[in-house]
Amino acid sequence: MKMSTNRMETSGIPTIIEDPAVPPLWFVAPEGFHALPVDAEPGARLSAADEFTRELFPEGDAHLWDSAAPFYAGLTEVFADAGLAYSAMGVFSDDNGGVVHFSFTVGAIESPYATSEEAAGALEQSLRRDPGNDSRRITLPCGPAVSNITVREVTVGAELTATGEEAKLLTGQIQVFIPFPSKPFVAIFTVDTAAMEYWGNLRHDRRSVGTVSFGTVW
Repeated sequence: MKMSTNRMETSGIPTIIEDPAVPPLWFVAPEGFHALPVDAEPGARLSAADEFTRELFPEGDAHLWDSAAPFYAGLTEVFADAGLAYSAMGVFSDDNGGVVHFSFTVGAIESPYATSEEAAGALEQSLRRDPGNDSRRITLPCGPAVSNITVREVTVGAELTATGEEAKLLTGQIQVFIPFPSKPFVAIFTVDTAAMEYWGNLRHDRRSVGTVSFGTVW
């Protein structure tokens, strides 16, 4: 998939998913999130990640940019290889003078169901089979959907850690599955974070994505 948007002006600006294999989809990304260059060619990812890092941390210095760029290049590769249509990072100040990270991704998968209602019902039933999931059927302005909340321990690969060793992290994830209204696809919006001290606020505020629409923007 390809994504077209103004990378650093995501708040209020439609992000359009452009892929001939997927029906038209656009959305307004959460405020404060910056799109990773998942559409960059593999050979250009490091330089694209360097530019991304400088825009993400405009008040940083060369040491911060040079040390962070490989991390974001690796993250971009992971997301690109996963076939995600869009991926963004949010870095926000915490109450202790530090920063917390959130990731926001969008993907689309094919669905075998004839209607969006059938797809939403089947998704809810499937997700509820895992006792670790908090799955709920919801109704959005764009149609039926299913939200799914999980808290899990994940392993972070050595290539993505500052120590060069694998690390275990407790992470929270919110996903919203939205079937396309007239096409056999499901859009998947995902927010992940390891900042579990802020998990309660995030869990009860699912308004981050301001608009989702199927079709052309104008």
